[in-house]
Amino acid sequence: MFISNAYAASGTTTDLASFLPLIVIFVLFFFMIIRPQMKQAKEHRNMVAALQKGDEVVTSGGIVGKVTKVTDSFVTVEIAAETEIIVQKHAIQSALPKGTIKSI
Repeated sequence: MFISNAYAASGTTTDLASFLPLIVIFVLFFFMIIRPQMKQAKEHRNMVAALQKGDEVVTSGGIVGKVTKVTDSFVTVEIAAETEIIVQKHAIQSALPKGTIKSI
């Protein structure tokens, strides 16, 4: 008479609540790490695509020079008088303002 059946509580709210911190961490990870890295990669692609003859650049190896020729995937860089090297476009780290090489 005093004993009644005990039914298990519904677990849907508990399951959702347990995944909520994981979802929040993923969203924070995306906005703090992945998105800025994607933006930086896009800026680098645009900079490499805009390279033209006469631009002053720094390679990923730290070599500073002036662009003398641009092809689809390679760039010829003059690093000294009558000394040129050919590097892949993605090896260009940054473009320098005009006149930087003369001031060094």
